[in-house]
Amino acid sequence: MTTGLIPGGQPPDPRPTGALPQQRREPAGHAAQHVENRSRSSVITARAAASFEPVGRSVASARSFVRDTLQGWGFADIVDDAVVLTSELVTNAVVHAGTSADVLCLRSDDGVRIEVADRYPEREIPLQATAVNMGSPDREGGRGLQLCAALAGRWGVEYIPTHKTVWFQLDLPARVVGTRAAGPALPSDLLPLADSRVRVAVIQVDRTGHIAAWNEDAEDLFGYSAEQVTGKPLTDLAAWPHTPGTSTGIAEALRLSRWEGSYGIRTSTGRVTPVYASHLRVRDTAGEPSTVCLLVRDHERAVLQTPLRGPASDTSTGSEGQNTDPFEVFIGSPAPDDLDGLLQRTVERARDMLDGDSAFLLLATDDETELEVRASTGLPSARQRFARVPVEAGPGRYGSARMPAVHDDLTAVPGAVPLLNGTGMRSVVTVPLKVEGRLTGSLGVAAEAPARYSNEEALRLQFAADRIALAVESARLGELERLRRGSLSFLVEASDLLAGTLDRDQTLALMAQMTVPTLATWCAVYTIADQASEPYLSYVLHEDEELIDGIKSLLSKVPAPDPVPTPGARVWTAPGEVAHQAALRSSMRSLGLSGSPTRQVTPGIGPTLATASAVGGETVVLPLVARNRVIGMLTLGKPTDEHFRQEILELAEDLSRRAALALDNARLYSERTAISQSLQRSLLPPELPEIDGVEVEVIYRAAGEGNEVGGDFYDVFPIRDGAYGFAIGDVCGTGPNAAAVTGLARHALRLLAREGLTGPTVLERLNSAILDEGARSRFLTLLYGEMRPQEDGSAELKVVCAGHPLPLRLRQDGTVEPAAEPQPLLGVIEDLELYEQTVTLDPGDVLLCVTDGVTERREGARMLGDDGLADVLTTCTGLTAGAVAARIMRAVERFASDAPSDDMAILAMRVPGLHKD
Repeated sequence: MTTGLIPGGQPPDPRPTGALPQQRREPAGHAAQHVENRSRSSVITARAAASFEPVGRSVASARSFVRDTLQGWGFADIVDDAVVLTSELVTNAVVHAGTSADVLCLRSDDGVRIEVADRYPEREIPLQATAVNMGSPDREGGRGLQLCAALAGRWGVEYIPTHKTVWFQLDLPARVVGTRAAGPALPSDLLPLADSRVRVAVIQVDRTGHIAAWNEDAEDLFGYSAEQVTGKPLTDLAAWPHTPGTSTGIAEALRLSRWEGSYGIRTSTGRVTPVYASHLRVRDTAGEPSTVCLLVRDHERAVLQTPLRGPASDTSTGSEGQNTDPFEVFIGSPAPDDLDGLLQRTVERARDMLDGDSAFLLLATDDETELEVRASTGLPSARQRFARVPVEAGPGRYGSARMPAVHDDLTAVPGAVPLLNGTGMRSVVTVPLKVEGRLTGSLGVAAEAPARYSNEEALRLQFAADRIALAVESARLGELERLRRGSLSFLVEASDLLAGTLDRDQTLALMAQMTVPTLATWCAVYTIADQASEPYLSYVLHEDEELIDGIKSLLSKVPAPDPVPTPGARVWTAPGEVAHQAALRSSMRSLGLSGSPTRQVTPGIGPTLATASAVGGETVVLPLVARNRVIGMLTLGKPTDEHFRQEILELAEDLSRRAALALDNARLYSERTAISQSLQRSLLPPELPEIDGVEVEVIYRAAGEGNEVGGDFYDVFPIRDGAYGFAIGDVCGTGPNAAAVTGLARHALRLLAREGLTGPTVLERLNSAILDEGARSRFLTLLYGEMRPQEDGSAELKVVCAGHPLPLRLRQDGTVEPAAEPQPLLGVIEDLELYEQTVTLDPGDVLLCVTDGVTERREGARMLGDDGLADVLTTCTGLTAGAVAARIMRAVERFASDAPSDDMAILAMRVPGLHKD
């Protein structure tokens, strides 16, 4: 082992003139043996070690480790120096050297030694006769050794090829023998109240959190014998308050080196007894850690509560004349990074500073007319969180949060501090938080005893508030910025989701799912069909699905909120009142006070009370306004005693505007779709006629979403006794414009055919009618024919094919051939010379008629075509007309993976003959 000190003489002084004072080190000749010397000269009574990864957050973790360790050892006097030195040395290791850091704390009878080692094998080992360079005080790094020289009683540097260790020792200050804390003599009536016998429960908890020891006073206080609780987790008995803004629970408190505070213990009777506890983390002779817990009744906390230090005469100057940040003196170092953590630390320090029973901090809203409770300690936090109180509560300085105020007895002025109503607090001191003369919040400390505070305490609290106001405002603005960014992301995502659907029911579901649980605990959406309709409860959602039916039932008994178009959220008290009444009735029935047997109502009590609790908090209503009309209301709710933050309400208002437009668009789309589909259905034949001796099957697919009819059409209808007309056509284009010509063609064909006209004449007159449409006319391909079943089982067909794909005839032997010749299409020229052809279908023959959407089905450069259709038809021998049509459609769909871009119609007619296949 080699040290950084030069053996064989006095070490050189590397200081420039006027630099640091002479560094305090071990004699150079004994530096290499410091490990052996320390073990002989002083007895190591405790040790603690930890390793930290080479990341930036490890520096803060190392500071916390050293602070907790030394405070647990009772060395609070040297904590600050040890934390500063450790911070610098660990920073050098994890930031500058880029390696992990090992921190070792050693306790002896004359002080504390702390070693910080890093792993830097390339670091050069200093040679003899080489001066130790501790760096320049003007450089950003390299000040660790300088601080060691300035603060430590002894220090040194050790090198080995794989490690470098910097150590320092802090001597304990001389402590005056005798009194460490004392209070003035007080009259007997001012002494803390205790029972005739004060019982101190002593509980020891092992490293896993299980109870290892339980004394007789613990049995008396809580009703459990040692045999009943030994081996059980303490968390099973502890009722932790879960203070908002802090993540510490009973399990975390048991792992701290020292902890002091309040919680509750569930007794053997099921009741919760408030206790005041003092925890100390210790190790046994085997090195196993455990926690010793001392507990007394909460009103006897003076037995265990650590006396507060008296205020220093000058908090801006340290013991050695060094400047100290007043903010860090009050809030502690390091300060919490998040706003909730900072506010919670503030109220706890304010309570301790004035020895209060509770404390609270409120932040002003943007318009400074109200204060919002953001942190509290010693108060029912769930009830107070985000509650609001006015800035100006009454006339005079005591009614305004803009001025400091001291109330000696709140029972004499009920309602002077609304936040403390019903909490048992008697005296209170409140001071404003101001930044550049602008009110940003209010800080208060309260006590259960009257007349606890005077102007002197108000000045002390105001001094602390002035030091933290800027930090709180900066953290609040940072939180607002994060909320705004999160709100923008939330609204962008919500807009995308709402724009992605035109279905009304899905829009309602999305509205509720986006608000629960992000903005509210439960949500209800009311819709209004038209101005003459009453609001209708359309959708209800709760983060607990088991409560949805209960909330829906409860809201159905409450008159819907008024559809007021005024923007913004307004409070709706009706659900909370009904919930309170329902809970009261259920409780009375459970106690048998309603005259009915308890056993008959008990099964329904649980859900009723759960539902009442779910909607018992603040409820707000936001109007859904679209196109200057209220189309519904968005209702958001919180459970019992919870309130909405202003930022959440503003975000909900933005969401309601987007949701209203999406809901109205879905309504308009549904109405227009219903109208379009109704009109389109009127263009289709009502039904196919039953033809003796002929099977007829039609398959129709219209292109385009929401279309039932396009440019293709078909029809089969009776003309006169024994004769039937059939048609299949294709209007140029798709969609509504093509469908209009479709309606003209289909109805004209029926009228003209029933006049007894021949097929060519029918088509020629239809051609004239299409041309008469002028600019709205579209050319039309049409296959029209008349069919007459024969007595011998065959069928005679007279066919005219005007520009349409030729019909195909499938014979029983599997051969396929065209059944007509091509002729000019309709809607192009006035004078047409059309003729009809006669085709006889023998028993077993099939006539297949399709539109060009079938033959022109494409997959890349490939097209099904007439030949491909004929190949598929050859495989249909012996099939019924329905089976033939289905096989053709399957082949067309499988030919390409994309959705069809053109309308398709398939008309199959088969003559079964005397013997059906």
